[in-house]
Amino acid sequence: MSMKRTNVYADPEDLAIIKEAAKRRGISEAEIIRQGIHLAAMANRVWDEPLFSRTFEGPGRTPSRTEVRDTVADAVHRETDTGNAA
Repeated sequence: MSMKRTNVYADPEDLAIIKEAAKRRGISEAEIIRQGIHLAAMANRVWDEPLFSRTFEGPGRTPSRTEVRDTVADAVHRETDTGNAA
């Protein structure tokens, strides 16, 4: 992977924490900073489509624990029955 050099200003206390963490983890300070930049980039990324782009039919309320358990069990049974038929 190609890297690009940049300069940033950082709080001295943050840099001291990074220095200590790098020593403790046995990695470079630059690697910790690169990880932080990646996390910041991903946290501010604008996705092409919303996380929930589809709507689903339902009762319009949160299902109970029993309803969820029964629905999952039914799906597992259907999947198992389909797998045995093949």
